[in-house]
Amino acid sequence: MKIVIAPDSFKGNLTAKQVADAIEIGINRLIPDAEIVKIPMADGGEGTVQALVDATDGEIITAEVSDPLGNRIKAEFGILGDSQKTAVIEMASASGLPLVPRDKRNPMLTTTYGTGELIRIALDKGCRKLIVGIGGSATVDGGAGMAQALGVRLLDKNSDEIPKGGGGLEHLDHIDTTSLDPRITETTTIVACDVDNPLVGPRGAPEVFGPQKGATPEMVKILDKFLDRYADIIKSDLGIDIKNIPGAGAAGGLGAGLMAFLGAQLRSGIDIVIDASGLEKHLKDTDIVITGEGRIDRQTIYGKTPIGVARTAKKYGIPVIAFAGNIGSDSHVVYDNGIDALMSIISYPMSLDTAMEHSQEFLADSAERVFRLIQLGRRID
Repeated sequence: MKIVIAPDSFKGNLTAKQVADAIEIGINRLIPDAEIVKIPMADGGEGTVQALVDATDGEIITAEVSDPLGNRIKAEFGILGDSQKTAVIEMASASGLPLVPRDKRNPMLTTTYGTGELIRIALDKGCRKLIVGIGGSATVDGGAGMAQALGVRLLDKNSDEIPKGGGGLEHLDHIDTTSLDPRITETTTIVACDVDNPLVGPRGAPEVFGPQKGATPEMVKILDKFLDRYADIIKSDLGIDIKNIPGAGAAGGLGAGLMAFLGAQLRSGIDIVIDASGLEKHLKDTDIVITGEGRIDRQTIYGKTPIGVARTAKKYGIPVIAFAGNIGSDSHVVYDNGIDALMSIISYPMSLDTAMEHSQEFLADSAERVFRLIQLGRRID
């Protein structure tokens, strides 16, 4: 029997690889000669770097960069174990909201400069393909800081550099890209983005995402005005219209900046991970696919890992079982989206702390139970 195990992480508890390892233990108790292929997965958000590094035998790189307020911190990105020298960067590692104390959150000041530094370091390592996850930012600067770190000059009327942060865009008059890192032209950039918000307007970055990053109602109006003008200047100086492109408003407008300055393509996070991990090539002659994540409910069908894995498996007619720590009352919708069966790893009432402490044990036990049922079904059949 060939089994592909392709789960997401159980957020805040186990990495995707740890989940896959635990499921393998349970299967091996019953079927020690099973051919098991483990492919850690993610949906482009938190855990994507670790999942893809684990799935491809890559490496984690630690580097010193600027945090959203300009302080020097250690941040990580991954280099995949492939021949393309692919870097996987989670912008939150350098520019994420948790890096800023709650009382200092102010998108007029916070910058994506550190994300640009991570990109530059990846280029220094020889990477010419970038996968950038852009969830969880502390910024609303339209990717201006990221561009500045890569050599773009954002200039005021006196041709001086504007200040970093969303508030600095007030002074922007023109853009000079002659010093943009020339390696960018040799590099393919793919952005994991699962929101379709435009840069500005009622569904734009300041209005929708600004408050969670510390923006007051007044700041929201100001930042929307600044980003609107920023987009106009990008259009006039670079000939690129990014204002209303779906996803341009992601991560406080970093989506727009990556498209404007790096020529990035925005794609669904799970689709990117499926491609980068090589999931499909492992499905040949597979008898069953196992996936899962911490909670499965109606939201799972909107770009989450288990559904992405299930839909891929269904191209080849392979049955799919999903494990979860918590199964929502509305989870039945996943049955219409490629998942054939759900299994909770919780077998009796317990506290969250207990569930998390013993989650690997529970995963192994659940996997054993599932495959006992599969074997029983085969005998009955």
